[in-house]
Amino acid sequence: MSMSAAPDAAMLDWLPDPTVVVGPDGRIVACNRLANRLAGSELTGKPADEVLALTDEAGRDWWTCARPLEADPRLAPRIPETDLELQVDEERTRPVTLVAARVQADDGSVHLLVSLRRAERRRRLDAARSDLVSTVSHEIRSPLTSVKGFTKTLLAKWDRFTDDQKRQMLATVNDDADRVTRLLGELLDVSRIDAGRLRLRRQLIDIGTVVGRVVDRFAVADPRGRVAVALPDGMPQLYADPDKIDQVVTNLVENALKYSDGPVQVRGVVRTDEVEINVSDEGPGIAAEHLEEIFTKFFRRSGERRSGTGLGLYIAKGIVEAHGGRLWATSAVGQGSRFSFTLPRGGLGLVGLPVPGAARRVEETRT
Repeated sequence: MSMSAAPDAAMLDWLPDPTVVVGPDGRIVACNRLANRLAGSELTGKPADEVLALTDEAGRDWWTCARPLEADPRLAPRIPETDLELQVDEERTRPVTLVAARVQADDGSVHLLVSLRRAERRRRLDAARSDLVSTVSHEIRSPLTSVKGFTKTLLAKWDRFTDDQKRQMLATVNDDADRVTRLLGELLDVSRIDAGRLRLRRQLIDIGTVVGRVVDRFAVADPRGRVAVALPDGMPQLYADPDKIDQVVTNLVENALKYSDGPVQVRGVVRTDEVEINVSDEGPGIAAEHLEEIFTKFFRRSGERRSGTGLGLYIAKGIVEAHGGRLWATSAVGQGSRFSFTLPRGGLGLVGLPVPGAARRVEETRT
């Protein structure tokens, strides 16, 4: 590929990323508006290595190390995609992904076409993947170590233990296996929510019955009876996935019990177009700046050492939003927290499905 002259700014303005053309002397001969905006000044005519100060992950100057204008464009026409830091000012840098190509002009000189793509989102995704691997490794290693230890001990010394000891060890193995199964289920839910493919098995449900079933389970597990429910009479039926709504309520009550030693209240509010469920506790509360962040994956408040994957609230929010509802938190430090979610009211007709018996009633009316 060759060119008779460097492309002008009008041509470069069609490109979606900040782009410059560097001449054989290392000065910028053309650039688009995005590049000028990125640098905060007009770049044409200035030395590229000064106005676009790029460093690699080791802090080395990219222009000096890569020497991009010295290679033969016929042998190496493109520079591999490279993650770099762009010096914005004396104190700040910005992550960018450099994409570049060497172009030989008709007179034999080499020009460099450089595009700089913003890399903040990519870096966040890389950090999220790293967090995922770290969290999953920790959460799976702990129960599997326990399972391996108890099973190895039982196999080697079965006759030395009493029946009660064997039963206790097997119960621990069973609980740890459930823990791994739950983690894998959470990861599957997260992947489906991220991909927008969360499957809901909707049916007409009594929301009061679903909430009551969750509270009853906690009443059996918590001898102190800290969970109380107060739902209005005549809670309407909703068109929802009962297992997923059970999962949401269970997660919110578990969180309330985990972060509070006091009572937990589950209340309901019926409105014209929706039903709202509130789960309140008397725990330490949540700072205002964290009220949105707690619904992100793997979020941990500063100094928090509690167990768990940090996925529960993210999954709960995804489930509620998939139903067309909302999930949010209100709190004040030292005064407890309240998590609330809504679900739209209505039956099969709400989503355009035929209501059983409706066709027959219409026909009777006509007759």
